[in-house]
Amino acid sequence: MLRRLALIAGLLLSLVAAQSATAATPPPSVKASAALLVDGKTGETLYALNPDRRVPMASLTKLMTALLTMENTKKNEVVRVQGPAPSVGESTIDLQAGERLQVKDLLAAALIQSANDAAYALAADVGGGSVKEFVRMMNERAAELGLAHTHYVVPDGLDTPGHYSSALDTYTLAREDMKHALFRRIVAQTGGEIEGGRTLYAWNDLLKTYPGTIGIKTGHTDLAGWSEIAAAERDGVTMYAVLLGGPSRGKRNRDLGALLDWGFSHYGRVQVIARNRPYAEVSVPFSDDEVALVSEDRVRATVSLDHELMEKVVAPEELDLPVAQGDPVGEIVVYDGDTVVARHPLVATETVGEPSIPARVRWYAGRALDEAGDMLSSLSPF
Repeated sequence: MLRRLALIAGLLLSLVAAQSATAATPPPSVKASAALLVDGKTGETLYALNPDRRVPMASLTKLMTALLTMENTKKNEVVRVQGPAPSVGESTIDLQAGERLQVKDLLAAALIQSANDAAYALAADVGGGSVKEFVRMMNERAAELGLAHTHYVVPDGLDTPGHYSSALDTYTLAREDMKHALFRRIVAQTGGEIEGGRTLYAWNDLLKTYPGTIGIKTGHTDLAGWSEIAAAERDGVTMYAVLLGGPSRGKRNRDLGALLDWGFSHYGRVQVIARNRPYAEVSVPFSDDEVALVSEDRVRATVSLDHELMEKVVAPEELDLPVAQGDPVGEIVVYDGDTVVARHPLVATETVGEPSIPARVRWYAGRALDEAGDMLSSLSPF
């Protein structure tokens, strides 16, 4: 039995209708070189503006610096500051040559405060003393991840010819980073203290201004403009928004917030299977009665509010007796297209025992009389 999942409850129907109307609105106007909005669970692209355009990405470069560091070191390992790190300018934590800090502290500095000297210190350490070797590793890892529109020249992201990425590549890389618990913890912080009594301050304004933000990284140079990839959670839904080349810090923040709001209007966590709703009526052997099948639980799922859901009820035409109240007899499966979004057992709402021989005889006799009556009626001329 296959039918449209139309009315689980009046409240659910009105909720889906209201949110679907919001989802039908056009995306917000975004001013940027490139932008992207992706559902973090399904990977579905909800909005794209020049997603493969190669543009400078500023400190979003540090997403790759962090990934290689996490893949090649332990968080408590000690790094001795060497190479060009102490002389790197722009955003720094004033590292000194020969200073020793743990990997986790340097990662925090590079990701929270976007410290360029911390990025170079990690690059030199992971590259075996050679930043050039680390950059080679960056490009090799980019190729492995399928980042076809990305090329690295430096580990920090300061404007350099030939150093670029794209909105789609930035998203792909960020998702790889977010597989690491250490990375997730760091990018959700608005600040903190690290070795040497240093206090970090986050550049990611959305952590304080957009509810549900869980990270992840900002970037800015004169050539790259104002860029960021942001991730936020709401009602079991995670959205990733990328914006590269925004005209100002404020405009970047507003555009990212608008994209996330618009994305959340497309998805919601709603009830897709109702508790105690009769999903099927199954006949009882040797009886004209039927037993309703229900779900004992209410089931909620995160679904696209743009799509019609379908429900499939799998149940026998007739009960296999005996059956007790609460025994599983069938199943309800809810689909979004070909994707199963929920499934749950359907149980009998009453107990039905094995019929006695006299009861069976009476049932057969009654059926015989009914059939005889029907036959006589068909022969009557009136």
